[in-house]
Amino acid sequence: MRVTPCQATLAGAIGLNLLLLYCAWRGPGGSPPSCRPPRGVPGITVLLRDFEDFENDLAGTARSFASLPVPVLVAAEMAPYPPVPLPAEVGLLLLRPVADRPPPLAHPELHIRTRHVALVPDGTRAVPGLLERMRDALEEGASDTRLVAAPVGSVPLRCLELRLEPRVWTARYSPSAPGICRAVEGTAVLLLRTRDLFALPFPLARPVPTALFVQAAFRGWGLRLMPAAFPAARRPPISPHGRWKAENLAETRHRRLMHDLGIKREVLADGRERWYGCGKETARCFGTVHARTPQYLLAGRWTPPCCLRALRETAQHVARILEAAGVRYWLEGGSLLGAARLGDIIPWDYDVDLGIYREDVGKCRWLAAAAAGEPVEDTEGFLWEKAAEGDFYRVHYSRSNRLHVDLWPFYSREGVMTKDTWLGHPQDVEFPESFLRPRVPMAFAGFTAMAPNNARAFLELKFGPGAIENPEYPNPAVKRLGQD
Repeated sequence: MRVTPCQATLAGAIGLNLLLLYCAWRGPGGSPPSCRPPRGVPGITVLLRDFEDFENDLAGTARSFASLPVPVLVAAEMAPYPPVPLPAEVGLLLLRPVADRPPPLAHPELHIRTRHVALVPDGTRAVPGLLERMRDALEEGASDTRLVAAPVGSVPLRCLELRLEPRVWTARYSPSAPGICRAVEGTAVLLLRTRDLFALPFPLARPVPTALFVQAAFRGWGLRLMPAAFPAARRPPISPHGRWKAENLAETRHRRLMHDLGIKREVLADGRERWYGCGKETARCFGTVHARTPQYLLAGRWTPPCCLRALRETAQHVARILEAAGVRYWLEGGSLLGAARLGDIIPWDYDVDLGIYREDVGKCRWLAAAAAGEPVEDTEGFLWEKAAEGDFYRVHYSRSNRLHVDLWPFYSREGVMTKDTWLGHPQDVEFPESFLRPRVPMAFAGFTAMAPNNARAFLELKFGPGAIENPEYPNPAVKRLGQD
């Protein structure tokens, strides 16, 4: 059968239309379309992400790198305002979702088609060939090297070790020898493979360096330093108001990033600490506890360090008030267990327990007020109240933050210490008053508390033999310690 030129033309037109229909059908809402340009073409895309809308050098930085030439893309939640006169060849990637458009990062290959991407800070000037040298250093480096950093300006980068402790919500920085960096201190251009960048859960979070270093550390990625530097632009000094705005925005972004990454405490290389969790004016970091198992335990984590800090502060404050008032108290339950085991609160505990003699309640003005039924805030902002669950008292860190110390009123009946409220906990049992005659000092949570005179016997009466040596979560029926 002979095919006429007319038939061949018609068949070609039909085939082309079918291909176009297939591409449209597999568009933004479907799988990555095979009919579009392939992802991962050779080259480096420059991404400008860390800049402010005010007093920036965005236009100068974009012009400098666009002259190399390499693809240059500005990424921002919204178009910079006041408007920035960007070169015509520089693209703009708007990250804030819009209801009638596909998610901006659903298909990053539509915006960045090169195999490598360089995240360039505002105020940097291009050096011909340096980005390519960074790329070569990445590809020729050790198998775990996924990031390359080059300094901006005359100040060299400082190499840091970064150790993440997700269970205790902590990131620790320390000085490190060159070659084994996990983070750097100083202004830097960062280069990595495009596929690695967009495999991260927060690929374009700000501040960009911290976001990349922490996410890379979670994955064990290495970082290589380049000695060659990019020049920094000569810029007029930032105005005092502009500096104030920039510092406040940087602090807000850093806190938001730490929240997203699950970090509540940073230990810096110089030993200083930065905290991002709860405080006196905020709610605590976790909600109501069910079945004696906080939500963070189910997530494989322990008590947030900010919560432990607040519990220590509350326990020390309550002990000081009780001692000054002549109220006899002692460490109870899991708090005594933590003191015997660690000299501190058990790292997954969510409150502190103290026993008190019931007849001493009236000696303390705050306890007496709480016993009368009215919550009362003391002079340091701690809230004393009678518990709704029964005949005992709670001292909260503040009205807003309900981390608390429970005060359990016991009384002696024929030489046995008992009480009127029992919540059904396995360790909630009566005990001989001889354990309290005398009470003895014991290190706990950064201060010296009073405790039963034979802590081991007391704890084994309440928790069973080997309680000190065999740690376990509060409710093993829900989750056991070894299941993490």
